[in-house]
Amino acid sequence: MGTAELMSDLLQIERIGKRFRGLKALDDVSFSVEEGGIFGIIGANGAGKTTLFNIISGAIKPDVGIVRFAGVDVTGRAPSRLCIAGIGRTFQIARPFPDLTVLETIRVAVLCRVHAMRAATERAVAIAHRFGLAQKLDRRGRHLNVLERKRLELARAYATGPRLLLLDEVAAGLRPSEVDVFVDIVRAVASENITVLMIEHVLAAVFALARRVVVLDQGKTIADGTPQAVAADPKVVEAYLGAGYAAP
Repeated sequence: MGTAELMSDLLQIERIGKRFRGLKALDDVSFSVEEGGIFGIIGANGAGKTTLFNIISGAIKPDVGIVRFAGVDVTGRAPSRLCIAGIGRTFQIARPFPDLTVLETIRVAVLCRVHAMRAATERAVAIAHRFGLAQKLDRRGRHLNVLERKRLELARAYATGPRLLLLDEVAAGLRPSEVDVFVDIVRAVASENITVLMIEHVLAAVFALARRVVVLDQGKTIADGTPQAVAADPKVVEAYLGAGYAAP
């Protein structure tokens, strides 16, 4: 790997391994994510995708391996430090603070970058508008429906001002028309020079968004390439897609 290529990589995953008691969740996983654009991680349930996100975002530490962000070894740093460094994430199951309003939730995230309360409130309102929550500013988290929770989860992560945004199945549980809305939102976020790394089971969303896809199977990387190349890879078809799969 040449110097110019190293300089263009925002995230480098180097030989990551993680075991939970007898279960090997990740085994020698390595790949890099270039700055700019949208990248996907796919694989069956239990493949190690969310474990990998937890390691990148600092929620857990790997047993072996290194995570580099913007050329710096950030392995095992606390999530709060990584957030300030520029790594934001959503979670697979959106659980908003039940007693905070939409505005308050987004403002808490904004405050990690903007320390004046009035400016933070203005920024939070603007973000709420951006993510289709303008009419929900005073609604508390406990009263949001699934789509609204998904919007708020994405808005909250975006509000931290990330350079790298990790999206954990933002399209899960949504109707096709709602998936289309989120595809447009994610594409717009990426247009702001935010690099997006997404875990997704809704393959139509992956194919619509990702320039490159990494496939995990039982904790190992079995493919890494364009969505079209990955979908045609016999190992991926056998392990995940199934023989009858036709790429969208």
